[in-house]
Amino acid sequence: MTIKPGWRGRFFEDFTVGDVYEHPLGRTVTQHDNAWFTLLTQNTAALHFDHHYAAQTEFGRPLVNSCLTIALVTGQSVSDVSQNVMANLGWDEVRLPNPLFEGDSVYSVSEVLETRQSRSRPDVGIVTVATTGFNQDGTPVITFRRTVMVYRRGNAPRLPTLRADV
Repeated sequence: MTIKPGWRGRFFEDFTVGDVYEHPLGRTVTQHDNAWFTLLTQNTAALHFDHHYAAQTEFGRPLVNSCLTIALVTGQSVSDVSQNVMANLGWDEVRLPNPLFEGDSVYSVSEVLETRQSRSRPDVGIVTVATTGFNQDGTPVITFRRTVMVYRRGNAPRLPTLRADV
């Protein structure tokens, strides 16, 4: 039997400015996701969980909590951008150009904007990406720039070695 390692994600050396990653996973946001996240984070805006209230707004229905939108789209990018992250340094220029609604599916893509060596930590590099999340119709629902410290190859904490025959 041949054991093949799974995808470990990119290390700093794997990033090239201009590369675009179409993140592989989409996610349909349910009413329960939106209500749960909104209540978990103590967001009291009725627009996210009160259908009667939301029906009276220009949207006519609840909006997905924007903090859920950024969390979901960031999560979709992890396997390509920050699987080997040492630290998130920031989210900048967050924009929500169109609403996301319960029942919409979210997909995302990221482009590498900048890479540089860390000045203070030789075991990591700094990567900045522009990420866009869009709904099932291709309409952008969020854009942001994200900067992360990513381990250089050979410097990430080791994962345990698992064997199927043990």
